[in-house]
Amino acid sequence: MKLGIFARTFAGATPQEVLSSARRAGYEAVQYNMACSGLSPLPLEIGDETAEAVYIASVKTGVAIAAVSATYNMVDPNLSKREEGRRSFAAIAQSAHRLGTSLLAVCTGSCDPHDQWRYHPDNSGAEAWREMCKEFELLLVVADKYDIMLGVEPELANVVHSAQRARELIDTFRDKRIRIIFDAANLFEVDSPQRRRLLVESAIALLGDRISLAHAKDRLTNGRVVAAGTGVLDYRHFLTVLRRTGFNGPLITHSLAANEAATVAAFLKAELGLAEIST
Repeated sequence: MKLGIFARTFAGATPQEVLSSARRAGYEAVQYNMACSGLSPLPLEIGDETAEAVYIASVKTGVAIAAVSATYNMVDPNLSKREEGRRSFAAIAQSAHRLGTSLLAVCTGSCDPHDQWRYHPDNSGAEAWREMCKEFELLLVVADKYDIMLGVEPELANVVHSAQRARELIDTFRDKRIRIIFDAANLFEVDSPQRRRLLVESAIALLGDRISLAHAKDRLTNGRVVAAGTGVLDYRHFLTVLRRTGFNGPLITHSLAANEAATVAAFLKAELGLAEIST
């Protein structure tokens, strides 16, 4: 697996600065954010020179662009904000191949009107599911036009909040452009070690044929999100099970500070090596 990190972990408003920092910390790939090019994270337009600068920085540093974030709230109660998010998604999709990737990370959203990553009880309802599916119908047209993939990440606080809901989405559309970004720490908040391992194994069994990218963060016993290797997730087990599916894509860490990046890289490299032996 190629080890990567969220580009936005590092300070800088140019891709050369950010990707150089990622390389120095020990990473070979990033999930890019257009904020690292001095734009909004969800720009309505990306110029050719801007896209080319990302590609050139990637080549010069040897840091691949594994994916680009295009995460607007797909069930935002404010329809005008949802429409603007969709327009930004289209702008990023249009530039994706020039940036160096074909995978765009999306957010299945929350009914919370202020925060797309905050839990809302209506997220599990039939209406939220219908609204999200309407949005996917529109995004898949854009994906076909620009030949890109949609990276769906099951998130506890979103409409697709579990591996089962992700499988339901896949089975609803039966479109190969819907891919999975898999984060084992999204499967639990507070659970026993045995339960955590079972959740990881069952989720990977359910989604393994669609996983294009994996995320790496961690949780404490109280559920708080922390950097990979500083919490309760059994990384050797997670990575071993992931490898057994045949997955060899990027492993992208996030939810860490820039000054933790090198330590986390060393931890993940060691765990990847041990997982390979276990496999």
